[in-house]
Amino acid sequence: MIIHCTKKLAVKIPSVSKVALEETSPLGSWHAHLYIIERRQCVLFCHDASRFMLFLPGVTKQHFVDLGDHHRELFLATLRAFKVDQVRLKAVALALGPVRYDTATNRSVLGSMKTARSDLGAWLYLMPNIMAVDPVELAHDINQRPASISKEWIRPNKVMLAAVESL
Repeated sequence: MIIHCTKKLAVKIPSVSKVALEETSPLGSWHAHLYIIERRQCVLFCHDASRFMLFLPGVTKQHFVDLGDHHRELFLATLRAFKVDQVRLKAVALALGPVRYDTATNRSVLGSMKTARSDLGAWLYLMPNIMAVDPVELAHDINQRPASISKEWIRPNKVMLAAVESL
């Protein structure tokens, strides 16, 4: 699995490739961006093909070292919230493979992330503080909203669940 990092995030992660890496995972690659919300570092992940979003609040220096592992745990927990069975979860964990990072970003995906960030703002407004956010509940809710890819409207959760089912 490849995580395409924005420049803001790439400086926080060790061993980020400056050249684009070739994706080998059947699930595809992700983008990630670092946001500062309420003086806390937060990372928003976006799956390139489905625009499936994951939000990790309160990221510390140690989290950046193991960011791929935290992404994997959050992704699998979110799929559990969507009622994916245990056999499929094991297939997903294997399909993700080792995490690699590069800085080759896509403007379309970054645009989707910007839209999702504004949607997150409305959702986070209901929370007393950023650390009170349940990342799995947030991912479950935000991935049911419509998203646009090349002027086509999709539901990120349905596209991702179809990809998981095809494994």
